Amino acid sequence: MPTVLRFGGFRVVVYLNDHRPAHVHVIGLGHEAVFKLNCPAGPVTVRENYGFSSRDLIRIAGVLLENIDALCQAWERIHGIA
Repeated sequence: MPTVLRFGGFRVVVYLNDHRPAHVHVIGLGHEAVFKLNCPAGPVTVRENYGFSSRDLIRIAGVLLENIDALCQAWERIHGIA
């Protein structure tokens, strides 16, 4: 599971044998959440949450949206698309 972004104690990963639609797993603070990227321009939405507060989810989604281009490209590269 390649790490494609790190910020504020969080690690954003893409699982190698994962499925569409494009999404990332955010791990940190002992929690994990899955965010749909809705490539190529967002919006980033929470698909699953395992322990993050609403405040954390909003903050994480904002950072993911700021990096949406790089995240979508990484997801496509990892899964052999494009």
